[in-house]
Amino acid sequence: MTRLPRGAQGLPEYDRGACPDHLATRRQLRDLRVSPGGHAPVGILRCARCRYTPHWSCTHRTRAFLYDLALGVPKRTPTLAQEWALDRAMAARQTCPKCLTRYYACLPLRTQGHCDPCELGIEPSPDTVMIPGPAAHRLAA
Repeated sequence: MTRLPRGAQGLPEYDRGACPDHLATRRQLRDLRVSPGGHAPVGILRCARCRYTPHWSCTHRTRAFLYDLALGVPKRTPTLAQEWALDRAMAARQTCPKCLTRYYACLPLRTQGHCDPCELGIEPSPDTVMIPGPAAHRLAA
């Protein structure tokens, strides 16, 4: 890892706890339901290890890029067709092809091919099974 003087990356760097209020990380933007809107980062939040070397630039993986809240745009909400397509994709990963039971978690269909209760010959636990909807009845017919 090469050491660079602080500010050599072209963006101002801020230590943890010393960041201006109008800047936020991507995770903070996500919590506010805002996206950067295609804008580039305007600063770097230094990692916790770099507070001991204030004159060197932070190049660690744990640094975070900061975005201006004023340039952020509200996140798009998915359409009903997009939500339906995502639900179908998740249903394909969560439904056992043997017993047609849909679970809350994804199943090991690539390695095992079916759910654990089918593998062991037992009844599935009620807290892991979704209530079957119309899609399960369509698959059974």
